[in-house]
Amino acid sequence: MSNCAIVGINWGDEGKGRMVDLLTGEYDIVVRFQGGGNAGHTVENELGKFALHLLPSGIFRKGVVNVLGNGVALDPENLISEIGDVTAKGVSVTPDNLMISDRASLLLPWHRDLDELEEKRLKDKKYGSTKQGIAPFYSDKYQKKTVMAGELFYPEKLLSHLKDIMEWKDLTLTSVYGHEPYTMDMLEEWLRNSCKKIMPFVKNTGAFLKKASEEGKKILFEAQLGSLRDLDYGIYPYTTSSNTMAAFAPIGSGLPSAKIADIIGVCKAYSTCVGEGPFVCEMFGEEAEKLREAGREYGAKTGRPRRVGPIDIVASRYGAQVQAATEVALTKLDVLSYLDEIPVCTKYLVDGKETDEFPFPLALEDASPVIEYMKGWKKDISGVRRFEDLPKEAQEYVEYVERNIGCPITYVSVGPERDSIIIRK
Repeated sequence: MSNCAIVGINWGDEGKGRMVDLLTGEYDIVVRFQGGGNAGHTVENELGKFALHLLPSGIFRKGVVNVLGNGVALDPENLISEIGDVTAKGVSVTPDNLMISDRASLLLPWHRDLDELEEKRLKDKKYGSTKQGIAPFYSDKYQKKTVMAGELFYPEKLLSHLKDIMEWKDLTLTSVYGHEPYTMDMLEEWLRNSCKKIMPFVKNTGAFLKKASEEGKKILFEAQLGSLRDLDYGIYPYTTSSNTMAAFAPIGSGLPSAKIADIIGVCKAYSTCVGEGPFVCEMFGEEAEKLREAGREYGAKTGRPRRVGPIDIVASRYGAQVQAATEVALTKLDVLSYLDEIPVCTKYLVDGKETDEFPFPLALEDASPVIEYMKGWKKDISGVRRFEDLPKEAQEYVEYVERNIGCPITYVSVGPERDSIIIRK
């Protein structure tokens, strides 16, 4: 089996974590290559239900090495807390099955402050941040104003570096936002309480991945969020601050020479969206509430009710194309079982004309959905494990989505559990 990337083709929250958890039994290494603790991957397996934010979703599989790559926004405080949560449920997390790239930049304490302060300043024009400091982090990284995890092993040089960055950052915190300045005492406490605890996991993961690749080990690359939240290809500025694309996986993982043959784009059987920004297919009122409750659609990180709607063929086709998806995993098909008729957003109406092309972000604000309906199946399908055993209407729905997205649907999930899956290969 070749290297594989599992990526989202919508707004995030598609079910990538459950797919990584399912497939890691076939891989040796799982690598998170971008993003931070601002979104969650929900995983249910024999060990329980978990909401992961930084830990790769392969952490539950014995013998699998999990890597946080250099492209990740590494928050030491949140990572230590998350490790504590999963180990309390019997999951082993050690330097043998979790490695942190020494080139991963650390999310510093003021990044969360700046995130929240800027959202407050924006008021009704806010971007819908989860306030985990991601945008300020990536901004500072590209300004070369962060520290790398490997610097923890050079304490004197680290303190000098942190002091320089803190003095620069305090100018913004105090003069722009009126916030109290940071002090070196505060940073030294942060180093003792959080950063010291991650040091056993920090390694030259680039060398590890290079050696593993040369030995023929199989690598699974795990993305956070989806195509429409990508900084360059998403609904800018209502995006995340990193590249969610499979094409970025070699760079963000620490293995720029990686060749990725299989790209699994994950897509829900309906649409969900957390945060602000255009969401053309959005449902409202009682119709939306019923779908939200049926799918338990609340953010894994924030608990916020997700915005919901029918599957968006226009957005999903675009998302699969920019990810260069070779196959699609359609998740949560079972959620639609309560519907007599299933709505599908087949096209957009833009400037009075129907289009099946995904528009430029500003044009999305005035776009409206063209909705068609398919017959529902009104049966519990959670126990089905073969495609031919699905009701005819459910089969037709999957085949319609497959045909119109233009990418083969090889996995269909009918429940959150690891084995609640139909494999079409």
